Amino acid sequence: MHSYASQAKVSRFQPWGPNTEEDSKLFVEQAIKDAENNPRTRFVFAIIHKEDGKMIGVVELNIRDISNKSGEIAYIVHPDYWGKGIATEAGSLLIEYGFGKRGLHRIYATCDPRNTGSSRVLEKIGMSREGRMQQHLLIKDGWRDSYLYSVLENELQKGC
Repeated sequence: MHSYASQAKVSRFQPWGPNTEEDSKLFVEQAIKDAENNPRTRFVFAIIHKEDGKMIGVVELNIRDISNKSGEIAYIVHPDYWGKGIATEAGSLLIEYGFGKRGLHRIYATCDPRNTGSSRVLEKIGMSREGRMQQHLLIKDGWRDSYLYSVLENELQKGC
């Protein structure tokens, strides 16, 4: 994980990173600790490359509102594997997991408007852009706007 999380281009649009080895270790430790919570609201999965068995990324589902069955997804992929459909495949599987196994009604994600690759991924996995949240997140170079994307359980079933 550290091999990609330590790269500046991977965390360019994020409030974290580039990670030190300690930062990466703390992320893994926190994910393991969060898996023990009851009720569990954070699900972090490694992305393993089919051909070489290397861990090349992470997808994450956070249940943000249990009573309203709402969750947020996020993903990160090693830049050596960008543009190969890996984030799209992993994101699709994560959405299926959120609706099918976690019983969610709504799943959403945010991305920096400058991150056109991430916007394309979110659209390919069936999410619709709801709008733009102004100065939504403080990152290294100042306040970041975010596009808000979402998909509802019944939209996914219709193939939207």
